[in-house]
Amino acid sequence: MHVTKPVRRSLVLVALVAGTLGLLFSLAAGSPAQAAVVLQYHHVSESTPASTSVTPKRFRSHMDYLENHNFGVVPLEILVKALQSGEPLPDRTVAITFDDAYDSVYTTAYPLLKEKGWPFTVFVNTDPLDDGKGGFTTWDELREMAEHGATIANHSTKHNHLQRRKAGESQAQWRERIESEVVDAERRIKEETGQNHKMLAYPYGEYNNEVKDLLESLGYVAFGQQSGPIGAHSDLRALPRFPFGGPYGEIEEFATKAQTRPMPIESAELYADAALDKPLEEVVVASGARPVLVLNLEQDNLAGRINCFAGGQGAIETRVEGRQLITQPGKPLTPGRTRYNCTAGTGESGRFYWFSQQWLVTDKDGRWVHEN
Repeated sequence: MHVTKPVRRSLVLVALVAGTLGLLFSLAAGSPAQAAVVLQYHHVSESTPASTSVTPKRFRSHMDYLENHNFGVVPLEILVKALQSGEPLPDRTVAITFDDAYDSVYTTAYPLLKEKGWPFTVFVNTDPLDDGKGGFTTWDELREMAEHGATIANHSTKHNHLQRRKAGESQAQWRERIESEVVDAERRIKEETGQNHKMLAYPYGEYNNEVKDLLESLGYVAFGQQSGPIGAHSDLRALPRFPFGGPYGEIEEFATKAQTRPMPIESAELYADAALDKPLEEVVVASGARPVLVLNLEQDNLAGRINCFAGGQGAIETRVEGRQLITQPGKPLTPGRTRYNCTAGTGESGRFYWFSQQWLVTDKDGRWVHEN
């Protein structure tokens, strides 16, 4: 176990937080609101799996865009505190996150972020680091990054699909196992870095209500991988982030996503079918389902401007009833993770409102068939 240097770390944090709070209250780029964008990366490399990688050149182009267009880059924990307290955030506020603590975060992303003096968060699944597994950062490297403004946060110990029960596992046994994976990871992070933020990124971005309720009972704020900006109505147990990797991340697309605003909704409702008489309490559905999303909007004239899309299907049908936007895919959902994304122009050139609804789809018998 590593003994941290609490005095130096505290001074760095005090300076960072003070500077960030000054930023939050001094930036004047647009009207303050409870809105921000969280960017999510895995690898920053040309030699890692393409689906979860951005090239160093592309990553630099993203960071340069933020700098050249006057975005405010804030520590994730400061963003969370603002959301929890209801404090407004300046327009174009972003936080930068990395999942899994891959070695390219240290070798490639960190030098650029250090050069710019920007904070960032690394969500760590701790077992690979404890085992000295190749392809990941080390605790020494995480401590170095933490000394220069990095937040080290929880990604569980083993990177399992948290919502899945093992064969023969009871609900109580599942809960005990998942609680251990979360609590043990937080303990290791605190032992090695001195940090203890109780922020968790779901492995694979997957969760159900049981997982969200468990994390809430343990005092965590949690992040998914469903796309979209964070707003006042976002669920602190499953906050959205924009993932970048594979085909996602051309600079035009990045610019659009970085500038998005949360869809101005009062609430979202889920239903089993178009009759709207069978509410869904869960985002887990069986293959063949065509679940319905209903957005209850704050504005009278917005519903007719919204377009919605389903993973693998493109644009899907919408209908408007007063301030309600109702959308359902034309084809059944297939096993795996999928999302409905709904967008509408804000009236400001190049900027969109955005809302994303994640679904986890089992086979017709309720069995999980996807692995990654």
